[in-house]
Amino acid sequence: MFDAAVGFAVDNDLVLEMIQTSPNLEHNYSTSGGFQRAWINQVCLTTFLDWLHREITPHARVHPNMAALPNIWEVVNGTAISFDNSRLVLIPTLAMDVDELRVPQEWVDIPEWVADYYLTVQVNPDEEWIRIVGYTTHQQLKTLGVYDAGDGVSPSVADRTYSLESDQLISDLNVLWVTRQLSPEEITRAPVAPLAPLPQTQAENLLQRLSNADIKFPRLEVPFPLWGALIAHGGWRQRLYELRQGIIQSTSIKQWLQEGVTNFAQQFGWERRQFLALSSGMRSRESQESILGLSRQILVSGNTYELRVFPKGNPEEQIWRFELRSANPDNMIPVGFKLWLLTEDLQPFPNNEDTATTPVEELSVEVMLEPGEGLVWEVIPLPAEYEREILRF
Repeated sequence: MFDAAVGFAVDNDLVLEMIQTSPNLEHNYSTSGGFQRAWINQVCLTTFLDWLHREITPHARVHPNMAALPNIWEVVNGTAISFDNSRLVLIPTLAMDVDELRVPQEWVDIPEWVADYYLTVQVNPDEEWIRIVGYTTHQQLKTLGVYDAGDGVSPSVADRTYSLESDQLISDLNVLWVTRQLSPEEITRAPVAPLAPLPQTQAENLLQRLSNADIKFPRLEVPFPLWGALIAHGGWRQRLYELRQGIIQSTSIKQWLQEGVTNFAQQFGWERRQFLALSSGMRSRESQESILGLSRQILVSGNTYELRVFPKGNPEEQIWRFELRSANPDNMIPVGFKLWLLTEDLQPFPNNEDTATTPVEELSVEVMLEPGEGLVWEVIPLPAEYEREILRF
């Protein structure tokens, strides 16, 4: 257990007593810089989020979710927090004199990563405090910020960043909360062009190329449109993380069923379960059989649902069934909900979706797959803390 972060102001800057946190030993990082980046972000997040929950809103949460943090911190500095239909990004630094905010391009130009507010946070491990030096909006960062394309040779100067001088930042964090109350219509985000889809073959080539842990800054090795499209995909970003740890073979759904769900998958909520299913072609209760499958709960529009994945029929046919049901047996799935499956590079295919045109007990999709094939599931409306993941069969 730890004490709550105590806050006090110094020249309008919010200073919080650091909540001590040990480096997460469950996760490895491919470089010493990655480990330090993860530690400083963890300290910053733990301390600031504790204060935010107590002083501003108890509903703030990590975006997209806690499980994704290691694969983000492996390659990029910063942590996103969602609150009250908005998002902020903490950008921590160990610099003694913080005269600017430098935001990695990923947080600014990847549409799925864009936030409303960006906070530069000075972290002082020796004196055990963090200081919110100032903040700005995405709109200001895009219109007033200086973009440093970098030369690819001096990564230590934070190439591919948007920067604002400290005198262009708002130092008093109270202004953020007051502005949100008095001017809720304030435009905080600038338009961002979508990134071109990345074909699977190209993604696989990039993953193999960037998997070399001797590459200290993989984010600077390829043009940003390719890099951005690669890591915007949660499944590919996790795969890059694994490859850089030396994990060559991804675990499959078959392995989860035979050997148990991996720790990472458990963090996403997956677990093994026995389901009762009707035998093929049968409709009577006596024809039900027990099937070992996978289950996870998701929160959609404030209600809890269960996503199920299990094999169907002859194992040699490699047929898998995806089902979406309400966690409450008395509730139906509302009109407009959709369960759909996509290829690993997010392409649709025939009979890949099921949509509720009337209230229904379940949505389901059945697919025949090749060994080693990967799929991405989505539910519309998007679940809370949703992050694309690749389920490999």
